[in-house]
Amino acid sequence: MLSTTRQSSTEIARTNFNTVRKGGLDPQEVRSHLDTVSREVGHLENRIRDLQEQLSEALRRVANPTFDEATLASALGAQSAAILRSAHEEAGRVTAEAQERSALLFTESQQRAANHLIEAQERAGAMLTEAEHAAAQMDQDARQAAERLIESAKINGDAMVDRGREQGRAIVEQANEARRNVLNDLAIKRKALHIQIDQLRAARDSMNTFVQSVREQIDALLDNINSSDEAARAAALEALRLRPPSSEPSEEELLAGTPLRHVPEPQLQPVPASSAVSHLEPVTAPTPKAPRSPAAPVGDAESFVEDDVTGTDVVNEIFARLRKATLEERGATAPAPKKAPPPVKPETPLDELFARRDRAIGESLAVLTRKVKRALQDDQNVTLERLRDVKGPITSELEDELEQRRRYVDAAVDALADATAAGMQFASDEAGTSSHADARAGIDDCAADLAVTIVLALRKRILADGNGDATERANAAYKEWRGARVERLCTDAARRAFHLGVTTASAGHSLRFFPAPNDAPCDACALDAAAPARPAGQPFPSGSAYPPLHAGCACTVVPA
Repeated sequence: MLSTTRQSSTEIARTNFNTVRKGGLDPQEVRSHLDTVSREVGHLENRIRDLQEQLSEALRRVANPTFDEATLASALGAQSAAILRSAHEEAGRVTAEAQERSALLFTESQQRAANHLIEAQERAGAMLTEAEHAAAQMDQDARQAAERLIESAKINGDAMVDRGREQGRAIVEQANEARRNVLNDLAIKRKALHIQIDQLRAARDSMNTFVQSVREQIDALLDNINSSDEAARAAALEALRLRPPSSEPSEEELLAGTPLRHVPEPQLQPVPASSAVSHLEPVTAPTPKAPRSPAAPVGDAESFVEDDVTGTDVVNEIFARLRKATLEERGATAPAPKKAPPPVKPETPLDELFARRDRAIGESLAVLTRKVKRALQDDQNVTLERLRDVKGPITSELEDELEQRRRYVDAAVDALADATAAGMQFASDEAGTSSHADARAGIDDCAADLAVTIVLALRKRILADGNGDATERANAAYKEWRGARVERLCTDAARRAFHLGVTTASAGHSLRFFPAPNDAPCDACALDAAAPARPAGQPFPSGSAYPPLHAGCACTVVPA
């Protein structure tokens, strides 16, 4: 019989131990030893189980014999019965021995299992005790090391904090010193700047006063000059009308009682249609026969000048004689008119090509520039009239943008058409091309682009700054456009119209792109110049069918 207090091999293998402290016995070694003890106890249990089965079988056979003795004795006789009894006795003896041996083996197995279990428990207890002692020792050593480290860290931390505080105090002192130095420098510079500003303000006020006085003097002088010229012309014309018919006096008689003074050489120019009455040249001064109100259209000045051309010729002759007499009195001669510089002789065929292009476009370019400047003057007069006495925002006071553009389109379209015709003639002369294609749409686009560029720039300039007088801003804006700026823009527009005519006349032919010989080509011009000839109207690599490709581009295209 197995003891009820013993543990089976499975229970031995599953036995767990409480961990007293971290770092005790190695759990793997303890577990390995318990597995060994469990296997040993398992073998013993299997052996006991086999012996119990053998004993049970023997007992069953003994308890249930097949034949009883009487039957065997009657069947086999006395001798057989004796043999059977001896066999039974022997079987009983063997069974008793087997039982004794099995009991002995079971007892020995239990004893050995108990001894192994006790030994394992003792070894486990010893290992646990040793592990506890080792863990306690390690914990004590760790605590001591941690205390030493904490003490050392405290000491080092206090030292670092002290050093940090000292360094911080030094840095703060240096920063305060640098701040004081910077503030002192800034204060000195600020005082110097204030002094300079005061000086500049005083100089500005002085200069402003001086400029104002000079402007007033110039205005007064101009008013005197204009009024004297107009009075002299009016008096001369009135004297010419009222004098009785008589023989013309000689020059000596004419200048006998006239004080001579130096009169600057007048610059006689055709009067632009957009000129205001107050800005007309001396040759266009109104006479009593044809007075004109200030509200009359500016374009009537040309017809007025043509009506009085006879009277003005007489006046001009009088002033010419006066100038001549004055110069003779001073012992000087009339200055010779300035001669135009001789044209540059082309040195290469390419230079000759561009010279022919410039001669072909020259007349239409001059007409275009003159008409656009005249339209610019008209536009200025209209704008100044609308902005007169305007205070505050002027956006609503400006002329309608479409109307303003139409003024420039009307002024430029005819000249651009002439430039296009010149381009067609140039293509015909150079390569014998001819085409009856209509280029009117391209001319309108060219005129529209020119008008849009001028109008948008003017309006942006006038509306950019809302300070000051509106008329002054408008005058400044138009002044920027009256010179080389509008001439460059007209040059680009005329070249564009000219090349439009070349492209239109070259329909069915190829065009070759030539860069300007005297200008460094841009990237787009160099790319088109390196490309082979293209059919007329087909874009070059730059994306444009003909120049100009940029502002001031002097390149050209010629039929191949």
